[in-house]
Amino acid sequence: MPSDSNARFGRIGIWSSALHPSDPDAVAAVPAAVAELDALGYGTLWLGGSPSLDQVVPVLDATRHITVATGILSIWEHEAPAVAERTARIQRDTAGRFVLGLGVSHRGFTPNYARPYSAMVDYLDALDAAPDPVPASQRVLAALGPKMLKLAADRAVGAHPYLVTAEHTAQARAALGPDALLAPELTVVLDTDLERARTVARGMLSMYLQLPNYTDNLLRLGFTEGDFADGGSDRLLAALFALGDAGAVRARVEEYVDAGADHLALQVLSGDRAKDLPLAEWRTLAEALELTPRS
Repeated sequence: MPSDSNARFGRIGIWSSALHPSDPDAVAAVPAAVAELDALGYGTLWLGGSPSLDQVVPVLDATRHITVATGILSIWEHEAPAVAERTARIQRDTAGRFVLGLGVSHRGFTPNYARPYSAMVDYLDALDAAPDPVPASQRVLAALGPKMLKLAADRAVGAHPYLVTAEHTAQARAALGPDALLAPELTVVLDTDLERARTVARGMLSMYLQLPNYTDNLLRLGFTEGDFADGGSDRLLAALFALGDAGAVRARVEEYVDAGADHLALQVLSGDRAKDLPLAEWRTLAEALELTPRS
């Protein structure tokens, strides 16, 4: 059972980079979408990719109950003192509904990427030393390997691993201990045509298979370089994604919960780039996962 602190995340959340779009026309659709996600009973909205704190505020303003988290804010792109000051203001304005998700991103995305573990330790030290420090209970770390997972347990409320299997979730739970939050992301394709669902999944996965942080983690889990070819083998897709109807997704969610997850952040792929806010799928999942609607 999650601790009282972890219970604020809820059992199921939504992870989406479309919640902070760069297109002004797309921005206009976000408030209504997040208000509906709040009403459907989801526990947390994870602003995927690398959002800024300015992009968090409209989502918080459009919702009343749901926790909002960055998934994740890159430590290379935002100075810790400024993040601490802005986080404190956001928390005061929203009754503490914001959680600062932090990560080291990837070498190919930032020119000054170096010594990521040490850089994260230094960043957390700076948050602690700021005039308005960010408490450990208000921050979560993107973590895959043992050292970063331990840091997440020691210096944050817990870990938010991305692109992981149920087996990794069990290993992460063991590394974190029983009390830290474990909130993995799980990507979903709601399509009963398995080959079509795999095509959609490979379209997303192929980019991540170019990033050593993810492939190194998958190799530790027993996959091989052959599993990374052509957008991912069938066995890799089966381990990383929930593919099929709502019942199949529910079964996959239960696998991760049984492995030790407190919370699942569901990323829904529709296969339609013009449909970045898949409201129909989010509604279907809310019903299938028996979320409690909010008035």
